[in-house]
Amino acid sequence: MLKFHKTLKSALAKASHLSFVASESAYKKGLYKKVLDEELFSMMSSELKKAEAGLSGKCFNSYTANKSIRTVSFAVLPQKVSRGNSPTRKEWVYKHTASIEKHENSTIILVLDKEDHYVAAASAIARRVRLYSQKTGDTEKRSFHVVAIDASGNEIAPNKRVSAVADGVSWACMAVDTPPSDFNPKAVAAAAKALFKGNKSVSSKEIQGSKLVEEGLNGIFAVGKCAVEAPRMLILDYKPSKASKTVALIGKGVTYDTGGLSLKIQGNMVGMKSDMGGAAAVVGAFKSLVDAKCSHRVIAILGLVENAIGPEAYKNDDIITMHSGKTVEINNTDAEGRIVLADCVSYAARTYELDLVVDAATLTGAQMIATGLLHAGVVSNEDKVEDLAMKAGKSSGDLVSPLPFAPEFFKAEFSSKVADMKNSVKNRMNAQSSCAAQFIHNHIEDTETPWLHIDLAGPSFVGGLGSGFGVALMFEIVENL
Repeated sequence: MLKFHKTLKSALAKASHLSFVASESAYKKGLYKKVLDEELFSMMSSELKKAEAGLSGKCFNSYTANKSIRTVSFAVLPQKVSRGNSPTRKEWVYKHTASIEKHENSTIILVLDKEDHYVAAASAIARRVRLYSQKTGDTEKRSFHVVAIDASGNEIAPNKRVSAVADGVSWACMAVDTPPSDFNPKAVAAAAKALFKGNKSVSSKEIQGSKLVEEGLNGIFAVGKCAVEAPRMLILDYKPSKASKTVALIGKGVTYDTGGLSLKIQGNMVGMKSDMGGAAAVVGAFKSLVDAKCSHRVIAILGLVENAIGPEAYKNDDIITMHSGKTVEINNTDAEGRIVLADCVSYAARTYELDLVVDAATLTGAQMIATGLLHAGVVSNEDKVEDLAMKAGKSSGDLVSPLPFAPEFFKAEFSSKVADMKNSVKNRMNAQSSCAAQFIHNHIEDTETPWLHIDLAGPSFVGGLGSGFGVALMFEIVENL
């Protein structure tokens, strides 16, 4: 359970463990003494007065003699952040609150430079709330109580955005952590729809199996047709009254990726339950926007498939006529995510009048080479959309870095002698992540729809666990559209 409190007194009422998270300057000013019992922490006061965070922060832990709060943790965060980081210090908040997972009841006191950093910090804490675990002895009774204060020690009341984004992050983490046999395309669709049961502002539509072919969604059908559970497209549509803009969020939902007949080998299949990280983030972001009563119309579209192997599997050398009407020659069945996404974005752009379409996907391993493990790569056909994504990354703490958009340089990588294009590049050294994005854009270029692609392969699955990356990012993008 994760609960956000308005007052320190309320948050501290049942805590057995306390985590105090603040910048280096806040510690040196002795802010912790203004809001906490000085006697309780006197044993650490000299150490905290000279606390040095270094480049990535430090954490101090101690037992106490107090009857209620038995252990304390002080996270000292760096005062300065680089231009490639977020001023919210989100990654450090997450890194230095690991101690809360060891205790049944924890209170986290967040000292924030600005009130609008609360959403990012809350989503960092939400990553610690693991809704899925099969570890023997794990308890569902664990509770986390969060309260935020400013640099003067004044309490900051949590608004609806704080809890909404935190809940979305927790759900996205759960979705990625759940084993693929338990969370196949059918199960994911059912779980996503269940979130909005009884919500009259959200409608849903599911297109599955042979119905995909009837709708021209041959790409989604081809990738998932040989799996036990039929491939499907799930559409969730949130319509507030008097919506001023309409945005579509598209998620790659490959619930397990064997690579298809281009089989992943040498252990590369392990962890492929994470290949639905984009769809998990889209559902989490959509839920957050609905819960926060976003003023825009938001349409979430998930392409849900399992890239399995079997007699009916799609094959290298097959040619697929996509929803866009363009034909694709398959030269790598392990480049399946872009096929699923291409159908989804084409459907979105041709079915709705959109102000923006955003797709999120664990699309390429090359993203990690290009932008690393903590920054997603983004590609857009418009400068203003790229700028929007960059600002949202800074404010949400879900960091992004722009990648080139240059169709005149990248479209040739997909040239085919018998179809409009192939699905995988000729030269893997030529901006592979940008090229994968280019494949998706090929299928909506005639619509001139403003488009943003988020490749979150690295940051969405960290240390063998889902991170919920992309939830806060897409929430901020839509809110600030």
